[in-house]
Amino acid sequence: MGLFRKKTEKTAESGSGPVTLIVGLGNPGRKYAGTRHNIGWDAVTALSDAFNIPLKTKEWKGISGRGTIAGQKVILVQPQTFMNASGECVRAYMDFYKIPAERVLIICDDISLEPGNLRLRVKGSAGGHNGLKSIIAQIGTSVFPRLRLGVGEKPFGWDLADHVLARFPKELEPVIRDVMARVVEEIPVYVTEGPEAAMSKFNGSVLHD
Repeated sequence: MGLFRKKTEKTAESGSGPVTLIVGLGNPGRKYAGTRHNIGWDAVTALSDAFNIPLKTKEWKGISGRGTIAGQKVILVQPQTFMNASGECVRAYMDFYKIPAERVLIICDDISLEPGNLRLRVKGSAGGHNGLKSIIAQIGTSVFPRLRLGVGEKPFGWDLADHVLARFPKELEPVIRDVMARVVEEIPVYVTEGPEAAMSKFNGSVLHD
């Protein structure tokens, strides 16, 4: 791991400005792959693929990759804790790399948004999301950016856990692919122009009727 870390640090140093930590929330393991709760995790995979930042380094309860997006240094992370302990991983990366909360972007699911909608905010409450609750508890502030990806409200009579741990129906697969493309389009704006510019361009975009 030491050799790989040296190599990725050199890659990150080729960019400019401070490092942005981009964390996609989800649950580890095949059982949870492709579920609504893992859409943040999947967004980080999409960023890894689009910008050639391999997710190979295992450290601090996460899998990460260092590189650049639009010339800006980033660290992509997928926590290997379960959702309700996501903050342990996020805090460890923040502490080691000396990254302030305003340079952390959390990507997560949001049941209050319909599939295809994105919402970027620079602060806010957990809104009932266990991953965000854990992060707020661990880092001691709710003032950090978060990109929420809509997964839709639970059907009447469903348990919330059953809803977020279920996979998207086949008819929504094109919508989710478009969401991933939208994230890949948004993040370069975010890291180069800042959250305000990204919010004005991307918030509330409905990709499909």
